[in-house]
Amino acid sequence: MTQAPTIDNAAVDQLAQGFSGRILRDGDDGYDAARSIFNAMIDRRPAVIAQPANAADVSAAVKFAAQHDLLVSVKGGGHAASGHAVTEGGLMIDLALLNEIKVDPQAKTAVAGGGAKWGEVDAATQAHGLAVTGGRVPSTGIGGLTLGSGSGWLERKLGYTVDNMLGAEVVLASGDIVHASESENSDLFWGLRGGGGNYGIVTKFEYRLHEIGPTVFGGMLVFPRFRAGEVIRAYRDFMETAKDDFGGAVGLLCAPPEEFVPEPMHGMPIVAVVVCYTGKPEDGPAAMKPILDLGPVMNMTQPMPYVEVQKLIEAGNQPGFQQYWKAEMLPELPDEAIDALTTATAEPRSTMTAVIVMPLGGAVHRVSDDATAMGWRGAKWGIHMLGQWADASEDDEQIAWVRAVDAAIQPWAQEGTYLNYLMDEGEQRVKESFGAHYKRMEELKNKYDPINFFRLNPNIKPTV
Repeated sequence: MTQAPTIDNAAVDQLAQGFSGRILRDGDDGYDAARSIFNAMIDRRPAVIAQPANAADVSAAVKFAAQHDLLVSVKGGGHAASGHAVTEGGLMIDLALLNEIKVDPQAKTAVAGGGAKWGEVDAATQAHGLAVTGGRVPSTGIGGLTLGSGSGWLERKLGYTVDNMLGAEVVLASGDIVHASESENSDLFWGLRGGGGNYGIVTKFEYRLHEIGPTVFGGMLVFPRFRAGEVIRAYRDFMETAKDDFGGAVGLLCAPPEEFVPEPMHGMPIVAVVVCYTGKPEDGPAAMKPILDLGPVMNMTQPMPYVEVQKLIEAGNQPGFQQYWKAEMLPELPDEAIDALTTATAEPRSTMTAVIVMPLGGAVHRVSDDATAMGWRGAKWGIHMLGQWADASEDDEQIAWVRAVDAAIQPWAQEGTYLNYLMDEGEQRVKESFGAHYKRMEELKNKYDPINFFRLNPNIKPTV
């Protein structure tokens, strides 16, 4: 399939006539907003943007793209730094209108449209004291996060998002609308859970919910940056025996210019421990005593709504900035790796850049490796490097810094990583990240998308 240089306006008009949603072309109101995503480094102009109102619209858009030989991109929340959500000159399918959320509090399930965002899902489910593992920033789309496996503060308690996925409504490359679950198109269902959008467009996600909140013990502890190695080692040792109720991370970042931060600290490199404890809120301080005993300079932990915990790092993750991300998964986190990380991050190039050290384990390690398509389930630690800065003239310098941090921890990293954080890695890294599942995923690609219609993603190439 080659990129068509132009699209006949009459053909687009014909698509629009039978379309329940919106069709946008360059110059239309809403076109620039629709093509904008979290990463300001991505500035592409689709020839047509389709905003479907239902699965039938998605099907029509897919068939239109096939008929006119157009490269298709799919935008859920547009939060991925890779920019796969936006195609240059082709057809962008923006799922923003597919954001309805229905919660069944008796069955403890939710059905959410493929364009919904985690802040919306959290609000709808928490109204009933229920939750599912979701993104750490409210603006994250549920589609990209779920299809990429789904990491969040609740993963040690509930497993990854894919471990709580019950089914999906999917539009295939053929335009057919199918349902996938353990009992229906079960091979497709397996591939969707970690396959990164390779097999179709999910218009509805069905999730299993759990009793969480609405109040949990959460917040943030702040330490000066020179104590980074000490804090990370103590946190590592604590998490070795911590209950599944403990989620969170250590962040190497700069203090934000917020009211709750003393002005002399604004922009200063700090160590922040993010806390999400889902046991009894009143038990939180005692449960995390070893970390409190380290003596943080700021203790902002307290009983709080779970929806507020989900906003803890929102201020430091705003759209409109240049973004360059890396991620590594580590089987262990030895002292040597911690030393290498703290040395490499000692002098950040941007006050908005953050390096997050996340404990995995708990419930995610009690699910079989073969239960879902993701290939890095056995990792004990994840390290996410989120380069963020305002001035495009600094791109080379900022990207080099992130790459240097990534290189510093390579000796302790495993081959596969979390695909939602891949940006400019090639085919081999994708294969490594799916690991032993890759061959099975190729076979699914051959069955469901033999022409590689859906290829703006961590791509699995068909072999037919």
